[in-house]
Amino acid sequence: MKLRRRRLGVICSFLPFIAVCLSLIVSMEGDLPRSGKPETGLLFFILPGIASGLVARRRRVVNALLGALLALPFCYVLIHLFLLPSRSVWQELAWLFSAVFWCGIGGLVCLFVSRMFRH
Repeated sequence: MKLRRRRLGVICSFLPFIAVCLSLIVSMEGDLPRSGKPETGLLFFILPGIASGLVARRRRVVNALLGALLALPFCYVLIHLFLLPSRSVWQELAWLFSAVFWCGIGGLVCLFVSRMFRH
């Protein structure tokens, strides 16, 4: 039962992470955000972390991060399929790893809220 819930937590982070990434890529209209322009779209990556945290009872942050890290190669391929290659590989990877960071923050938010309700 524990393993099934852990896998479900990873899947609940993996699939929404790809969906959020795809929706942001489509809305970017061909280019990653330029430097100096605030990127509020990255905050949507909190949602896969929260979804994973709600499903998993233990290791909420680890499940959220694991699902996001597993989705990273798929998102990298999506970026290269839909966006013009005007950015360097390092900038694209930095954008994706910041998305993983925000997904982990979503798992932390879920953990914080559950601890607050427990006390």
